[in-house]
Amino acid sequence: MAAGVVTGLVGAAFRLSLDRADQVRDLLVAWAQQWGTAAGLVLVAAACATGTAIAAWMVRRFSPYAAGSGIPRVESVLRGELPAAPVSLVAVKFVGGVLAIGSGLALGREGPSVQMGASLSHLVAVAFRRNWPDCRALMAAGAGAGLATAFNAPMATAIFVLEELVRRFEPRMAIAGLGASATAIAVARLFLGSAPDFEVGTLAFAGPREIALFLVLGALAGFVAVLYNRTLLGTLTLANRFDRWPAEVRAGLIGAAVGVLAWFLPDLVGGGQQVAQRALAGDATLAFLPLVFLLRFGLACVSYAALTPGGLFMPMLVLGAQLGLFFGLLCQLAFTGLGVQPAAFAVVGLAAFFTGAVRAPATGIVLAIEMTASFTMLLPMVAACFTAMLVPTLLGDSPIYDALRKR
Repeated sequence: MAAGVVTGLVGAAFRLSLDRADQVRDLLVAWAQQWGTAAGLVLVAAACATGTAIAAWMVRRFSPYAAGSGIPRVESVLRGELPAAPVSLVAVKFVGGVLAIGSGLALGREGPSVQMGASLSHLVAVAFRRNWPDCRALMAAGAGAGLATAFNAPMATAIFVLEELVRRFEPRMAIAGLGASATAIAVARLFLGSAPDFEVGTLAFAGPREIALFLVLGALAGFVAVLYNRTLLGTLTLANRFDRWPAEVRAGLIGAAVGVLAWFLPDLVGGGQQVAQRALAGDATLAFLPLVFLLRFGLACVSYAALTPGGLFMPMLVLGAQLGLFFGLLCQLAFTGLGVQPAAFAVVGLAAFFTGAVRAPATGIVLAIEMTASFTMLLPMVAACFTAMLVPTLLGDSPIYDALRKR
């Protein structure tokens, strides 16, 4: 309970800080555009480069374990492969995450929330002088509670603890995860509200012919998820070739490039909450969706290579929603008699792409349902996640967190 309360407070503060950082970035871009293209563009690029460079400096100087998502490291700690991170990680993850994501990097809020939750829960366990099995259970529960506050999804996070973090059912873990997640959500909702993260209209139940289309969507999502995983790992390998450059310089250059993109397309940078919301609302045209998808695809991979605090969940959810919407719009044109709802494919795309990349179908399905309140999409999600998991398995692709943990 204590771990859940602390994680809920910190997670809520982190989400509110990220919202404020996004507002500041948007105001900066709007204000700089009054200066003209040359001066304004340089100002925005410099501001984004500075924020990203400071985040990278904090990671290098105070807590190298705070780089990236943090979920692979939490998994390694729970397996006894690495020691628990010091509590200083929480401050670096919080401030560095706000700076990096606020500067426009396409990173998710869930990675910092998960790692901060695990570290805070470990601190609580040590303060109460618990043994290692209890510390391990509390760390896993705190990680789940961090994810719960990030996405307002308590059931998905309890499943995430068992399916991804420990990968087996343990009553101790299940009890601790449910208790911490419920407490964290109750605390966080005092500040964030209780509405689902995404607003989605009423979606009809899918018939047998529509289910066949969702199976195809899942296969497509699985294939694209393989490309995403390999591109992300390839981008990290390419970035390592410049390891003689200071981390702040590399991150600053990435931040500057993101700042240039923010100048021209301010709605496409950042964590991607609004990008996903527009896709789930069907607010996109068939002609521009591929371009937007490719931009977010590349931006997500390059942003993660900056090695600043930030997660992968939200960028994957954005890509899944866009891919699903694009496929749904094509089906609407091709099968006019089926009454296809493109938004339904966007919702299912959330779960399918996540499953293809992470190989955690139960987490993906429950997370998508809780974030959109689209319970009528359960059967289509099951169908799509089946093929989304089958394709990467046949191609021999490793789940993204496994691959990152090995690195």
